[in-house]
Amino acid sequence: MKILNILILFSSVVFSGCFQTIAVKSLGGIMDSGFEVLNEEQDLGIAEISVASNLKLLETILKSDPDNQHYLLLASLGYASYALGFVEDDNTERAGFFYHRSKEYGMKILNSNREFADAQEKGIEEFNRALDSFSEDDVPAVFWTATGWGSYISLNLTDPSAIADLPKVEAMMKWVIRKDPLYFYGGAYFFLGTLYGSRPTLLGGNPDSSKEYFETCLKINSRKFLLTYVYYARSYAVQTQNRELFEECLNRVDTTSIDILPKARLSNAIAKKKSKLLREKIDELF
Repeated sequence: MKILNILILFSSVVFSGCFQTIAVKSLGGIMDSGFEVLNEEQDLGIAEISVASNLKLLETILKSDPDNQHYLLLASLGYASYALGFVEDDNTERAGFFYHRSKEYGMKILNSNREFADAQEKGIEEFNRALDSFSEDDVPAVFWTATGWGSYISLNLTDPSAIADLPKVEAMMKWVIRKDPLYFYGGAYFFLGTLYGSRPTLLGGNPDSSKEYFETCLKINSRKFLLTYVYYARSYAVQTQNRELFEECLNRVDTTSIDILPKARLSNAIAKKKSKLLREKIDELF
């Protein structure tokens, strides 16, 4: 009888573990589909609630499978996107918290590469050599980690330790361009255009490079990824005090249908919201 009870207990533990594994894998599949569907959503209210819910569900999955690089990547891109789309315009401190979380999830993927992990506290030359140990398959992880990291830095420009990391983020995005310049609608060009266009020349800005990066990005995404125009206006146009370009960019966003790029309908809806907020500040900016 004791042996039977032990066997029953053993079986229940084994089957419980199996069912948990199956449930986690099933939820992971749902998450993949969920993010695709969310990217096609045009209602920002529904999207904000859904993204937040999906992120918490994703973190529940990661509790059971903490080293799963696919789920870590979803968390990294999810938190970076959530902060940019729904938090940054209202609460920069909270947005910084989510950008940092995005970076941490991404770094957990990248630090599984021992050479990269060892290069964290070394100079930029060693850091670049470590980046070259990654392959094209690592582009998404490098891109979204750099996006979260760089966005966090942009909100903490008074923090010397944050500023000191900027060359590493820049190197990561330039690596993405070398490996896959088309990734995420030319997203690395978008990021570098914003990086060089947001700061005065004395603080590392480069208006000419910014313009070139933005124009290349627009060419890659066939002028359909509308957030490109918003950040072109917000960074380069403001920094160079080009009001005409500023208005031209925002007019392009306002008059273009979000359906021009169905797979990025949500991003284009966010672009329209940001365009409206930016237009309201035009007299302060020029």
